[in-house]
Amino acid sequence: MLPSVASSVFKMWLLVASAPLLPAIFMVSRRYRVKVSALCHRTLAWALRLLRGRVCVKSTHAFVFSRCTHGKADSVLQTYDLYADTHPSLCISPHMSEVLDEVVMRVRPPLVLELGMHCGYSSVRLLRLLPPAGRLITVELDPLTAELGEEIVLVSGFKHFQFQVLTSSSAEAIPTLPSLLTDLDKGTCEGFSLVLMDHDPQQFLPDLLSLEREELLRPSGCSIILIDRKQRAGNLTEILDHIGARPDCYCIKSERQGVTEIFYQKGSTGLDR
Repeated sequence: MLPSVASSVFKMWLLVASAPLLPAIFMVSRRYRVKVSALCHRTLAWALRLLRGRVCVKSTHAFVFSRCTHGKADSVLQTYDLYADTHPSLCISPHMSEVLDEVVMRVRPPLVLELGMHCGYSSVRLLRLLPPAGRLITVELDPLTAELGEEIVLVSGFKHFQFQVLTSSSAEAIPTLPSLLTDLDKGTCEGFSLVLMDHDPQQFLPDLLSLEREELLRPSGCSIILIDRKQRAGNLTEILDHIGARPDCYCIKSERQGVTEIFYQKGSTGLDR
């Protein structure tokens, strides 16, 4: 169902359901007209945003699934871009995509952590550039989004031994990763060489601190990419202040239009990089 059709159906349903209450609503609204109107507007706006968000994920998946060439990662990405040209989309921008590709090709990470899977677009971009034995672990809070995103990754031609989707909050997922990596690599894992943070910016610093505590950042070097989609002032203040206070471990490698790359190396200094 298209977002506009879904919105119309929802409004019609809301009108029918509220019909028996109209006399009472009319009496109350005469006395508290402004407050009631504002409350109704906020409630309807919230409900429509929720409905549109769900429809967007489903419609994006349906469009890509039906139009891409199955088994071809580049075709999946091109179909996503085609959808994003005319519809609201969870895909990162072309500029952000180029920066992400550049970092992955430079780092060639054997193990990547993605916080915020969204529609699976970035997951596919990452996987197609990993070395042959490379592996991606991606975390997505919403179960529906995680399910549809995982299907798109499989449609792109990747197999389950190349990636794993964890359906939970990042705060819940990170403490479970040490045991997961031990099981995967039989105790030989040195941690993540690349971490993509594309979720709630307010979670960037708490999640980075959690990754530090769990010793999940590769000591010899880990690139951390922060995607700031809305680019609001102050979104990255906390995490950048933390980085600035730790020159022994961190430096800011680049800042480009909503994409910030941080480099971590244990026991080093910014001049070493």
